[in-house]
Amino acid sequence: MSEACVLIADDHPLFRAALKQAVDQALSGAVIREADDMAGLESAVADADIDLVLLDLKMPGARGFSSLLYLRGQHPSVPVIVVSAADDPSTMRRAKDFGASGFVPKSTPLAAIRDAIAQVMAGALAFPPMDPPATQDDADLASRIGSLTPQQFRVLMMVADGLLNKQIAYELEVSEATVKAHMTAIMRKLRIYSRTQAALIAQSLDVAEIRIEGVSPEG
Repeated sequence: MSEACVLIADDHPLFRAALKQAVDQALSGAVIREADDMAGLESAVADADIDLVLLDLKMPGARGFSSLLYLRGQHPSVPVIVVSAADDPSTMRRAKDFGASGFVPKSTPLAAIRDAIAQVMAGALAFPPMDPPATQDDADLASRIGSLTPQQFRVLMMVADGLLNKQIAYELEVSEATVKAHMTAIMRKLRIYSRTQAALIAQSLDVAEIRIEGVSPEG
């Protein structure tokens, strides 16, 4: 397939370079865009016609699965392959339940990453074998969070980080009244009744903290 546009969203430059090799091998002539944080991801998918996103769950500005749920809610037609160091079966299952088209552990050889990209671009799913089975709770949560507007989504993430309304208003350059209106809409869409519940829902998107000292996928 030629002239595909692929977004690589990962804050590790070395791994972005490895993923670019995999994309070049799987999709000859593909246009590759890069993002190293949540703001860059949002900007890239808004400004370009993206055909595939390769997504790291651990990026500045993102909280676990929040970036995946943002993409599924705002750009539901764009397939997403999660590429993550958190490769336990539960994380892989949640990625699938939250709408990913594939999951590639960062320990995966380059050739297998290439094959996963080709599979997803051909319309198939690309997941390793996994347990436990899917849960309706995660599917329901994905649907509710996916109904938030981009600004409501940002407010929710800031609430999870412990920011007060006046701090959120300052960061987003809006009035406190606007933030309160967003909070009212967020609680209605998430079917909750308190700010604490909103924070807990956002925090439930976290994945295990895994740090990578060096990345060198095999060819």
